[in-house]
Parts: sequence; C-alpha cells; structure tokens
Amino acid sequence: MAIENLKDLFVHTLQDIYYAEKKIVKALPKMVKAADSAQLRKAFEKHLAETEGQVKRLEDVFAAIDEKPKAVKCPAIDGILDEADELVGEIKDKDTRDAAMIAAAQAVEHYEITRYGTLASWAGMLGLDEAVTLLEKTLEEEKATDLALTKLAESKLNKEAA
Repeated sequence: MAIENLKDLFVHTLQDIYYAEKKIVKALPKMVKAADSAQLRKAFEKHLAETEGQVKRLEDVFAAIDEKPKAVKCPAIDGILDEADELVGEIKDKDTRDAAMIAAAQAVEHYEITRYGTLASWAGMLGLDEAVTLLEKTLEEEKATDLALTKLAESKLNKEAA
C-alpha cells in the first residue's frame, strides 16, 4: 500500500498495531507459564483477556472506517517479543526472570501506548470520531496495565530479584 496522505498512514499504522496485538495474544500464554510469581501470572492472564478484547476493538475501528481488518508485519513488536523470549530462556533465577518479564511486558506496553496515542490523535484530525473513542479506550487500558506492572515490580518483584 502506498502511503500518500495521513489517512493512508493511519490505516497502515492501524494494520501495524493489529499485527502487534495478535502477536501479543500468542506470546502472553508463554509468559503466564514462565512466570514464577502468582501475582505476575495473574497480571499476564488479565492482560491476555484484555488484549483479546483490544483485537476485537481494532476490528471495530477497521469497520468504522470501512476497511477490512488486515495485519502488516511489525518489526518493532517482533523485536521486543524476540528479546523477551531470549531473556526468559537465558535467566535461570526465577525472581530475576520475573523482573525481566515485567521489563519486557512494559516495553510492549510502551510501544502500544505510542501507537494508540498517535492513532487516536490522527483519527481526531481525520474526523473519525468513532475510531477516536475506540482507540482512546484501548490507550487507557494500556496505560493502566503499564502502571499495574510498575507497581508490581516496585513493590515486590524487583526487590525479590535484588
């Protein structure tokens, strides 16, 4: 797809985050299994359910702009998830592994926050009001997940790894 204007860029970026969310849905069960902390497992399970809802919400955004849901490869999320897999496989100490998984999960969250923030802004500029509402809902969920992971890391898991 040639990107010639902001609408084209919006659609391309929407396809990018759609790919990313679908990859995250596949990656989270492995993180649930690898987590030692019951709290971390529960956080990943909650985020998996939330991410499945976000995939559906993205499909609603595509529908709202009269586009078919389509994913385009996202090298950024692939790199973040590959790095997480590598770390989980290399770290033997369970507490350190949990700390690394939180850091990796937050890298994912920060990527998603930048994408959803940008998409919501562009949707507003393009007059795509329904898309703005849907994207902002997901943006708030991503921010809340990031905050929850920070609290879990700082209150418990990073201390256990130290």
